[in-house]
Amino acid sequence: MSPVGPDDMIGRLIDGRYQVRSLIAKGGMATVYVATDLRLERRVAIKVMHDHLAADERFRERFIREARSAAKITHPNVVNVYDQGDDEIFAYMVMEYIPGITLRDLLHDHHKLTPEQSIDVMDAVLAGLQAAHKLGIVHRDLKPENVLLADDGRIKLSDFGLARAASANTATGQVLLGTIAYLSPELVTKGTADVRSDIYSLGIMLFEMLTGEQPYRGDQPVNIAYRHANETVPAPSEVNPNVPHELDELVAWSTERDPELRPADAGVMLEALRRAEAELGQSARPLPPTAVIAQAGDEDIEDTDPTELAAITSQLSSASSPPDAFDGHVEPFTPGSPPVMASPALFPEETATDLSPKLPPATTTAESGARKRRRFGAVIAVIVIALIAAAGGVGWWFGLGPGSYDTVPQAVSLTQADAEAAITAAGFTVGDVTQEFSLDVAAGTVMDMDPQAGTSLAPETPISLVVSAGPEMLDVPDLEGLTLDEAEGAITEAGFTYDPATTLRQFSDQEADIVLSATDNNGAPLPATLAEGQPIRLIASAGVVPDVAGETEANATQLIEEAGLVVNVSSREYSASVASGVVIAFSTTTDPVVPGDTINISVSRGPAPVTLPDVVGKPIAEAISQLEGLGLTVGHNVPPGIVNDPNPVIKFVVSTQSPAAGVEVPAGSNVTLTATATL
Repeated sequence: MSPVGPDDMIGRLIDGRYQVRSLIAKGGMATVYVATDLRLERRVAIKVMHDHLAADERFRERFIREARSAAKITHPNVVNVYDQGDDEIFAYMVMEYIPGITLRDLLHDHHKLTPEQSIDVMDAVLAGLQAAHKLGIVHRDLKPENVLLADDGRIKLSDFGLARAASANTATGQVLLGTIAYLSPELVTKGTADVRSDIYSLGIMLFEMLTGEQPYRGDQPVNIAYRHANETVPAPSEVNPNVPHELDELVAWSTERDPELRPADAGVMLEALRRAEAELGQSARPLPPTAVIAQAGDEDIEDTDPTELAAITSQLSSASSPPDAFDGHVEPFTPGSPPVMASPALFPEETATDLSPKLPPATTTAESGARKRRRFGAVIAVIVIALIAAAGGVGWWFGLGPGSYDTVPQAVSLTQADAEAAITAAGFTVGDVTQEFSLDVAAGTVMDMDPQAGTSLAPETPISLVVSAGPEMLDVPDLEGLTLDEAEGAITEAGFTYDPATTLRQFSDQEADIVLSATDNNGAPLPATLAEGQPIRLIASAGVVPDVAGETEANATQLIEEAGLVVNVSSREYSASVASGVVIAFSTTTDPVVPGDTINISVSRGPAPVTLPDVVGKPIAEAISQLEGLGLTVGHNVPPGIVNDPNPVIKFVVSTQSPAAGVEVPAGSNVTLTATATL
């Protein structure tokens, strides 16, 4: 099938929807056009991959994958990706059309920006980058060319992920290279990048906005890479005395050579920038700024592609022999172990044969082991860059080297199946999968990964996963008969939890605080094994219900209430054997008895009252016998000898009684009788 040239695309209808109108710019990787979205009736920018790149299936797949990743970012300071697709000839990406200029154009025309202008631009860029970092997306090619300044004053960050897609190409003559002026030390020395590498690039870009120049310049890209890895970025105020110290400090923090010392991500740096802005006395104002950045002029900017990922250089493809300046011995490179290095930058006036290393002369004094190791790493980086250029190794850089690296997707918190699918979809392989018990992570869910999400690694790198096996099942200890303190120790030692507030208490024949039984958190009897960390509830003795029979009512009430129970006097009964006011008996109302339950008590009223019989007219002896039989005492006026005489000569008959017949008197009361003699 014949190639499709830029002019052939004009007027073409892509996917039955996008009508190509005019050319915006052509680069070594793609051509960008203005097109009309016929379905939504709006202008869009459509980036079409060159056919010689699109013919590479691996490149096409990665380009589509990165387009989908970039499309996840939704933020007013990020160029929106609307669509992507491919056919038999080319792959394309549809983006938001932003008429305007780039930050590079502005710096070219105005040399440098004021601190206020720099803060406004950096605020917008960081806000957009923060949205990407939250999704685990690393830009990896931050530079003024990728910051768009729209005609209406909006500031937009472009080209997320495109460098990663471009790295799939292994043999193109038109090579895409990330700009070495903004390259982080870890990319130079280790070939790895994460969100903190973006922070370093932004620090360099802020330096350039404030001073009008990049902190490191050199005859060779390798010299610049060496300085990134081994020197501290100077303060912008050393170049431009008008730069306030707050921005000096922000540049210093964001360009720390050790990524661990930089802001953790764009959100952290954005907070620091806004604190610096407040310290400078600037009022916080909403973005996008409309008065800080001049609108695009009438000059022709058609050659400026506001959405290109990286600078395009065609002069790096002509190298065929090692540079004359390099004559050292170099060990062969093993593809499985990529060198520590970074991609060369855009230097249009240089060819690949210019990439000979120009290192500082070796010192003759003794150096520490750590310093030697750092210098060794830097030398290796420089040598490999030189060999790549000298041997036409740019294809290796993008095909097998660090330029082909992908960003590890987030797998933590996904199910194992979803995590493995995400890893393979991102171009990696699933490494060791181990299981660990976890109290917090559900079984089957990924709880850790190595390497971590956001790391840049070569395709096919294995990603190891740690998957939760859920909590471990542990043996339940025997708790019955232990004290509460002993039981708590046994529970925690066995791997479970115990909350004293959940303990239930009930009265028993055991002393207080002895464990009677235990249940799970739902109140069910404990099984032989239970999941680690599960709560165990105890049922403990509240002591013995106090025996209050024979106690006075007052004493019984005190004893019952001190035990945490409620007293109810259920009855007051006459008792010939129990004194009045003394508890005859008690009973419980529930089984088992728990604190707060009621105890019924029966209190004696003493002996029952006696109704006096009528004994008037009865012989005195008979009357006395009858009254005493009722529990009464009798007083009378008859001599004792006559009363007790069974055959008295004179008989005495009761003539009066007091109290009178029919009166109720307490048992034991005295009745007085008066008797008269008869023959």
